[in-house]
Amino acid sequence: MPGTSVYNPLHPDTLANPYPLYADLREQTPIFWHEQSNSWALTRYRECREVLRDNETFARDRRRVGVEVPEFLQNIQTLDPPALTPLKTVLSDALRSQDLDAMGQRARRSIERLFLALAGRERFDWIHEVAAPVALSVTSELFGVEKPAQDLYVPLSDSIARRMDVGLDPGRAASGDEAKNQLNKLVEQWYAAADRPGVLSVIRRTGGKAGVPEHYIRNTTGVMFNASYGTLFATISNVALALVQHPEALEAIRRRGNEKLLETAVDELIRFEGPAQGTSRVAVRPTTIAGQPIERGDVVLALVASANRDPREFERPEELVLDRAPNRHLAFGWGLHGCLGAVFGRIAVREIIYCLAEAPDLWLAGTPKRRTTATVRSLDLLPLTFRQPG
Repeated sequence: MPGTSVYNPLHPDTLANPYPLYADLREQTPIFWHEQSNSWALTRYRECREVLRDNETFARDRRRVGVEVPEFLQNIQTLDPPALTPLKTVLSDALRSQDLDAMGQRARRSIERLFLALAGRERFDWIHEVAAPVALSVTSELFGVEKPAQDLYVPLSDSIARRMDVGLDPGRAASGDEAKNQLNKLVEQWYAAADRPGVLSVIRRTGGKAGVPEHYIRNTTGVMFNASYGTLFATISNVALALVQHPEALEAIRRRGNEKLLETAVDELIRFEGPAQGTSRVAVRPTTIAGQPIERGDVVLALVASANRDPREFERPEELVLDRAPNRHLAFGWGLHGCLGAVFGRIAVREIIYCLAEAPDLWLAGTPKRRTTATVRSLDLLPLTFRQPG
């Protein structure tokens, strides 16, 4: 079928820069069967958004098409209404109860101290010295849990991210499953510990009153903690590299010096180089997408990173337009299963950009190395310096 042999998400060229390939696919094969992932892949904005918001036709809960999934494994990412509704309400209320702006201010002070310590270094690795500790600290504070040791949690989360690509590389299953077991053990430790202010304390207190099964809460705690950490880790990494490669963007934020530009810049950088490459749904009834018949049980993969560069939706999509508005990107999903932590994520990324704008220029101090993951676009190595080379 068209496109099957062309799209290899783990090919080094695709990992380095998938956007030229996405552009070709959008024009030549906007929907194609992808053998490796056993799914129909969508590359254009309109079709991707329609699939994400049409929960009546496209499900997250695969039990709706007869797939057997144990009840005790269910969490917010695998449920659809009506089971999803009370769980989502509890989580949304818990997030709204947090003082996210105050968390953002504390994150800003922490990042400023971190930058000050790195300022005199000839070279440092942004990934392990900035992205990982910042993402882990702010996520732990949000949830109100003791921060896991970085040398424990970073490889754990990395294995879970690689496990998402098991259809492309079956050899990733064992290490990914072991990482999930380790995450479950962390959740048990958090449940056994005394309550601390944060999301976990709120959902433990309110979940039972709302009739949410406790295993939903426990499973979702691990899933959301890792999703928050992993998304922030990847986004902080990608945004830093994008700003190093586009110094005029950071200079514009400095020069304008206004909060409005900073706010729109956050969403634009996430659209331009967000971590989420794709998300899948399963068709619960026969339908048609862009003229292609889709059967009940077919998996549909919305390549949101391609959709976010679709010129049918975004003018000059290959450029960073910091004041782009509106900016209806799909980096946080869309519709019923849109990212609940999007507001928190935007605040954390805003603080990174703010601190970079206040600091001396960043410069590459070596060659970046992309992480070999297809579902989540991130970096393994980003050598930087605040000192101008030469």
